[in-house]
Amino acid sequence: MSMHASAQRIGGYRHVVKVRQHRLNCDENRETGGDDAAPSPQELLAASLASCTAVTIEMYAARKGWELHGVEVECEYTPADRGCPTKFEVTLRLPSDLTDEQVQRLKVIATKCPVHRTLDGEVMFDERVERIQLAV
Repeated sequence: MSMHASAQRIGGYRHVVKVRQHRLNCDENRETGGDDAAPSPQELLAASLASCTAVTIEMYAARKGWELHGVEVECEYTPADRGCPTKFEVTLRLPSDLTDEQVQRLKVIATKCPVHRTLDGEVMFDERVERIQLAV
C-alpha cells in the first residue's frame, strides 16, 4: 500500500498539505523565518509518531477486550545533529488499573506501529524534479 501527500506553498514558509480529501497547514516558527501559523514539518513528524503509537496500542487493546480510557502518547523529537543520531522519546500514559503484564505488552506493541517501524528501518529516497508552469 502506497501513501501520498503533497505540499503547496500558501505564502512565506506556510504550506497546505493534502492527504486524500484532507487538508492541513504547516509553517515554520518565527525563529526560523516563518509566521508560526501551524506546526512545522518536523513537529508533524513527531505528531505522526505519537498518533500512530496511540492508535496501534488502542487497536491492540480492543482486540484483547481491554478497556483503555484516557490513553495519551507524548513524543519528544530531537533532530540529528553532527555526530548525534535523531532521538525520539515516546511516553505512554496508560490507565493505572492495567496489570503489569498489560502495560508491558502495550509497551512492546507501541514499538510496532507503522511509523515507528518506518523510522527505525532502512529508508530509501527516489527523488526527481518535474518542471511545470505555475499558475499565478
